[in-house]
Amino acid sequence: MQHPSPTPPTAQVSSATLVLHASPTTFTTVNSTVATNHPSSSTAFSVTKEDVLRVFRKQNTRKSPGPDGVSPATRRHCAEELSPIFTDIFTISLESCHVPACFKLSAIVPVPKKPRITGLNDYRPVALMSVVMKSFEHLVLPHLKSFTPPPPTPLLDPLQFAYRANRSVDDAINLALHFLLQHLDSPGTYARILFVDFSSAFNTILPALLQDKLSMLNVPNSTCRWITDFLTDRRQCVRLGKNVSTIQTISIGSPQGCVLSPLLFSLYTNCCTSSHDSVKLIKFADDTTLIGLISDGDESAHRREVERLVYWCSCNNLELNAQKTVEMIVDFRKVTAPSLPLVLTDTPVTTVDSFRFLGTTITHDLRWEPSISSLIKKAQQRMYFLRQLKKAKLPAQMMVQFYTAIIESILTSSIAVWYAGATVRDKHRLQRIVRSAEKVIGCSLPSLQDLYVSRTRGRAGRIAADPSKKARQRMYFLQQLKKAKLPAQMMVQFYTAIIESILTSSITVWYAGATVRDKNRLQRIVRSAEKVIGCSLPSLQDLYVSRTRGRAGRIAADPSHPGHRLFEPLPSGRRLRSIQTRTSCHKNSFFPSAVRLVNSL
Repeated sequence: MQHPSPTPPTAQVSSATLVLHASPTTFTTVNSTVATNHPSSSTAFSVTKEDVLRVFRKQNTRKSPGPDGVSPATRRHCAEELSPIFTDIFTISLESCHVPACFKLSAIVPVPKKPRITGLNDYRPVALMSVVMKSFEHLVLPHLKSFTPPPPTPLLDPLQFAYRANRSVDDAINLALHFLLQHLDSPGTYARILFVDFSSAFNTILPALLQDKLSMLNVPNSTCRWITDFLTDRRQCVRLGKNVSTIQTISIGSPQGCVLSPLLFSLYTNCCTSSHDSVKLIKFADDTTLIGLISDGDESAHRREVERLVYWCSCNNLELNAQKTVEMIVDFRKVTAPSLPLVLTDTPVTTVDSFRFLGTTITHDLRWEPSISSLIKKAQQRMYFLRQLKKAKLPAQMMVQFYTAIIESILTSSIAVWYAGATVRDKHRLQRIVRSAEKVIGCSLPSLQDLYVSRTRGRAGRIAADPSKKARQRMYFLQQLKKAKLPAQMMVQFYTAIIESILTSSITVWYAGATVRDKNRLQRIVRSAEKVIGCSLPSLQDLYVSRTRGRAGRIAADPSHPGHRLFEPLPSGRRLRSIQTRTSCHKNSFFPSAVRLVNSL
């Protein structure tokens, strides 16, 4: 199979233009829609010179300039001189609810979605915009996020985890698993999980409809009008290599690459919720998952909610991608009957045995061995770099830093979700990697258990793709640092940032459910880093425990969090009420494990 030329001929550019621009007639029709004015505050949002100066100074000089040719480096180096000018421009724009046309010019650059390109659908259209406009968006973003619905009747969907205070990817995964495992504890039950995929979700937002939705969320009218103007009459062209298409004007969608796009999409889909208690609709920006909790074989509620989702999408101009939407059935019953497939837009939904849900692989039997094996593979590859750093005689401190950033970060990926449910075998497999790193570095490293604890206290990061491999690869750099005779303190910092960050990625999700073998495999990487650095490092177990306790404390202190009710204090006020579980899988999931860890203090 041949790969397309990196610089396609003009004919190919024209085809790409049609795909990426969409239909101009559609834009004309959509733009004619008048938004309904809802009562809301008209307080104008203002910016100060200090705000603009701060954003300009944070500009990444490695970023490419936009279509206007303004260099990020120029803006950063001349921040003092430019900030007063752009403060006036931004202020006038906000007061007039009008975005200058030059700020709305963008070049659509197709970015490959996968290594082997077979057609135009294998490209993701990313908007290369003016760096000045991106700075402007960074100023508007916190203002838009500040509008939280007043209690006791919250307007925001509690199961939307993106761009919410005290919410994370791990929270979305943990709550989804809790819904599943709590339901599956009852006899005669199973679950159907629909992982929904949208076609160009951000590019189908209707600005007028979005303005109505924002007004109903108490966003000031001036801000709503400014956002509508920002999304309408946008000029864009498609750029492939040195070929550039003609400029077209569009008035639909929020281009990928805009700072505000993910948040705007989250607010646009806020009203997309489930109306039945046995069906949970979990969202993280445009990642949408429908969980049907089925009892006694009655799937009527689940199928009605799927139909409601399809209808809602048609009313809100969102197109479901039936080809990429998949379903997974979790059924622990001894006697099962064949399930009728779901049908979306006349296309049967494919049933899969595993799916990468928000960066963590979920299997139909809810086992963590595939995820842990992936972690171990990456971590072992990165151990090579740690050994090279040792040969270079780098100080142990630097090797520990390398281990933490490159290897441990893989081993602890989503550890709060899976560690408590991991088998002893899997936990030992993971811990063996930690011990290998200890031998290389020459000092003790935190065990996975320690990392699990500490990560739960903090917010775990998103699980890295194939983390074990990454951890092993990053061990090479740790070894090179040791060869360079860097101080142990610097190597520990390197380990923490490069290796430990991988090992502990989302450790609160998966660590408790890992087998002892997998935990030992991960811990071997930590021990290898300890040998390279020459000092002790926190184990994955300790990190898992500390992070789980920390995360539990933040959820318990936040009444608006959907998992808050699961941390119910006993009348004495000294302990939490235990969550009743029937299966070991449910027992080792995040919420029951977190309650036990908090009560053990």
